[in-house]
Amino acid sequence: MSSSATASVHNCTNDQLLSYLEALDEYQLEEFKLCLQSQQLLLANFRPIPWANLKAADPLNLFFLLNEHFSEWQAWEVALSIFKNMNLTSLCEKVKAEMRVNMQTQGIQVPNQEELEFPEEETGHRKKYRERMRAKILAIWDNIPWPEDHIYLRNTTEQEHEELKNILDPNGTGAQAQTIVLEGRAGVGKTTLAMKAMLHWADGLLFQHRFSYVFYLSCHKMKDMEEVTFADLLSCDWPDFQAPIEEFMSQPERLLFIVDGFEEMTMPELHPYNLDDNLPCADWYQKLPVTKILLSLLKKELVPLATLVITTRTFNLKDLQNLLVNPCFVEITGFEGDNQEEYFVRHFGDPKKAKKILRQIRKNETVFNSFCAPMLCWAVCSCLKQQKARHCDLQPITQTTTSLYAYFFSTLFSTAEVRLAEQSWPGQWRVLCALAAEGMWSMTFSFRKEDTRYRCLEARFIDSLFRFNILRKVSDCEDCITFTHSSFQEFFAAMFYVLEETEGSLDGSTKLKEMKILLSAVFVDRNFYWTPLVLFFFGLLKKDLARELENTLHCKLSPRIMEELLEWGEELDKPETVSMQFDVLQFFRCLHETQEEDFVRKMLGHIFEADLDILGNIELRVSSFCLMHCQRLNKLRLSVSSTILQRELTSDVETLELWFCQLGALSCKHLSDALLQNKGLTHLNLSKNHLGDEGVKFLCEALCRPDCSLQNLDLSDCSFTTVGCQELAKALEHNHNVQILDIGRNDLQDDGIKQLCEALKHPSCVLNTLGLEKCNLTPACCQHLSSVLSSSKNLVNLNLIGNDLTPDGAKTLCKALRKLTCKLRKLG
Repeated sequence: MSSSATASVHNCTNDQLLSYLEALDEYQLEEFKLCLQSQQLLLANFRPIPWANLKAADPLNLFFLLNEHFSEWQAWEVALSIFKNMNLTSLCEKVKAEMRVNMQTQGIQVPNQEELEFPEEETGHRKKYRERMRAKILAIWDNIPWPEDHIYLRNTTEQEHEELKNILDPNGTGAQAQTIVLEGRAGVGKTTLAMKAMLHWADGLLFQHRFSYVFYLSCHKMKDMEEVTFADLLSCDWPDFQAPIEEFMSQPERLLFIVDGFEEMTMPELHPYNLDDNLPCADWYQKLPVTKILLSLLKKELVPLATLVITTRTFNLKDLQNLLVNPCFVEITGFEGDNQEEYFVRHFGDPKKAKKILRQIRKNETVFNSFCAPMLCWAVCSCLKQQKARHCDLQPITQTTTSLYAYFFSTLFSTAEVRLAEQSWPGQWRVLCALAAEGMWSMTFSFRKEDTRYRCLEARFIDSLFRFNILRKVSDCEDCITFTHSSFQEFFAAMFYVLEETEGSLDGSTKLKEMKILLSAVFVDRNFYWTPLVLFFFGLLKKDLARELENTLHCKLSPRIMEELLEWGEELDKPETVSMQFDVLQFFRCLHETQEEDFVRKMLGHIFEADLDILGNIELRVSSFCLMHCQRLNKLRLSVSSTILQRELTSDVETLELWFCQLGALSCKHLSDALLQNKGLTHLNLSKNHLGDEGVKFLCEALCRPDCSLQNLDLSDCSFTTVGCQELAKALEHNHNVQILDIGRNDLQDDGIKQLCEALKHPSCVLNTLGLEKCNLTPACCQHLSSVLSSSKNLVNLNLIGNDLTPDGAKTLCKALRKLTCKLRKLG
């Protein structure tokens, strides 16, 4: 089937479809929308359009919805089915006649699959455009200066090709979306995916029946353009011949616009107060600022029927959501699971060594999560490979995210020769870090040679940054440079705030003011854009990291930063700060990044109450570290879940309720390390969690500590067995405070109870209440319990409900109850 034939059918049927919808009266239009809710009138395996979208739709919006949920031909078949159901006989006959004529005269078949070759009829400018775009994409890839040992595969696997084919239908419903947003962290492959889609269309492997033209619009390139028309913008890739603008305008539904790197655009128009003030722009030949043109394209004012694929970093999603019409968001996650392991194996060569290193890195979930970006995978592997060759301990390197980056840059400059005068180093680092920081403030991620800071970089220094892949040239802009990964820019921007200033410099006070603004942005406004920079800033306070960087990068870090932060911390005591929604958990993350316990203790001396939502091991780790240093904390509101937010429990720090929170053994380890060291904690409820024997063991390690003040412990329904019960027995022999213990609904059996009873007779044990409901106990355990009842001076409450003790077991217990030495008051 030729693409020209397909276009002809679509023009006929789609134009007519819109006109027929407009011809329906008010009642017929309402009936048509109701029929769209009927599965019988739809095609097989297609879901009805949500009524919330249909309810207020006029004919034009209804037309858009049909094209959004169905392919061109399918939309027409659905409409024809509904017209028949509405008994619009005359209309149906006209429609069938038109479709029949077009199918007979042009030999058209209903498209249902992609073809892998071009139609014979395609010649002229469209073919030249495809060839030019193919050459352009390949040239961009060839100019990307990937590191020599970086594993980058341009070829597309069969699975990736299937993903590209489904890019317009990411939910797999069969209804193609008209606006798709590919969002994700920097470097995870959003641009690569967009460029592959463009290349596959140019190669004739993708979207052949769907789009006549695909346009690749780079926001990085557009942001520096002066006023331009939309027609001229589309003509940029047609330098040797005239772009067929009239053809584009005549079939807008067959155009796909790939808008790459939306975060590069700085748009004052995106401010909520300005959105309503912008008049619609629909003139292809009107000269306007490029941001205005892009805005009109995204808002479906310029080419309403076109399809959009937009790539952006996650922090920009809110801006986009205010613009787009019925967008479909798709998260691009980058390297995961097997991909990461394969990368490490190929990089290190030895599978056993690679897997051992990967296991060690997995212990730090924050560091491990950064591996979704291939470039960061290379950076980490490169650093660890060098350190392993020097027989260095990898644990300090992978301890925090900042330490990993610091050792990576340190390794680069300590193992390679850079011909730069000794006195030039500090100044050059200040220039580079200032360039990075200024770029962050202006949301600029690429820099031109005319930039003042850029001009201050010495040629030898900047050459080393290119050689070490810290900086790279921008592939589609000869005079531009950029940091190889955005996290490199964030790291050096953070360094800007910790570098020591030259004597007599006035920048110190300005930097402090800016840093306070950033701290407020992260901890009060919860601005995720600044979070990585502030995290690096705190991480650079780690003293051994500071020494490492000073020795290898030949720079000096300011010794006053910690003092200035402690002064800022004193402001947390002020009433106006307390009234703010201060993000304590984010504050904990940053303090944990320093690993400086004395500094953390002083900073947390101003925290009196905390709200913590612990959703995973990262939050558990940083919270356990910081809670141990919260000497003045008197109120803790804590919500804990390993997967999703289950419930929020509000309590005084003396009582901590964590029942039914899906905690596991590892969670128990982190919590026991932190919370059981708090001298005010007396009541801990961990019931209905999957602690298991391992989790109970971790908990018992804390119970054995002499400073543990816990008095009431609930471990009912925690999935532990005899082994866990034996660990509890050992802990009770050392603990002088636990008075109430509930371990019901666990499979303890008789052996566990035997060990427990021996502990209850120990002179140090002060337990007075014991819950053993439904523990699979038999009459044999009654002998051990009877011995405890006869001798214990403390046990007054015992719950044995739900155990098959039989009359014989009851008789054994009754003998103990009759003795004068028995202190029991309540028996269940």
